[in-house]
Amino acid sequence: MVANANPTVRRRRLGSELRKLRELRGMTAEEVAARLLVSQSKISRLENGRRSISQRDVRDLCSVYAVEDHRIVDSLMQMAKESRQQGWWHAFGDVPYSVYIGLETEAASVRNYESLLIPGLLQTREYAHAVVTGMEPEATPAEIDKRTEVRMKRQDRVNDPDNPLRFWAVFDESALRRVVGDRHVMSEQIERLVELSHAPNVTVQVLPYTVGAHPGMVGTFSLLEFAEASDSSVVYLEGVTSDLYLEKPIEVQQYSVMYEHLRAQALNTDQTRQFMIDIAKEYTR
Repeated sequence: MVANANPTVRRRRLGSELRKLRELRGMTAEEVAARLLVSQSKISRLENGRRSISQRDVRDLCSVYAVEDHRIVDSLMQMAKESRQQGWWHAFGDVPYSVYIGLETEAASVRNYESLLIPGLLQTREYAHAVVTGMEPEATPAEIDKRTEVRMKRQDRVNDPDNPLRFWAVFDESALRRVVGDRHVMSEQIERLVELSHAPNVTVQVLPYTVGAHPGMVGTFSLLEFAEASDSSVVYLEGVTSDLYLEKPIEVQQYSVMYEHLRAQALNTDQTRQFMIDIAKEYTR
């Protein structure tokens, strides 16, 4: 296994292969669960990559599916072994959205809509620290520092010279108007946005108040797409106690259409850049 292989994505790929084997046998998840004396939810979580898969799980499932080709079994067993290794984010301990970080680390592109905040991948350290402090009032200073550092580390994908993440950000004007930290923090944050907006792999668009009602008013979301054709696109919806990952083609398509509407209603890139420059000047006055 290469050093930067992603366990989260490996679990998804392995789960997808196991689901295909089950479907080839014409079996339901309930039937498989009954054969293995486990819950149906375990089979579902193994197939959608939400649960770590052991080599024993793979062996038992291959037995149920009557897989006789030892090369297939060995390949799946190796994927199970690799999927249990830890990603870079595990070094920071308990990270609330570690599954998302794993997907983001492997994604080829991310389309993000934010209604209240500057997107995390574009935040300055000072802005990120102020955001975490405000959103997690019960967190200790050490926890705030750790989560800020994780956010900074995530930005490596955007700045990677060899494999940069294609990042498209659309956010509401309120993200620029809400004073997070203080006016100096906001001024530097907007200057950073202007700078990043010139990067070839980053697109920034603002939805001004004058747009009125728009599809993004239902909440923030991210669309993640991957280079491997076998890796399905994912819609990520962040929650307070749990997150939601949508992978059904019809659901991904609905959010893709919504995002196209947001892009069409937002200021174009040149207009956005000038809009941000004007607001930055307001903060420095």
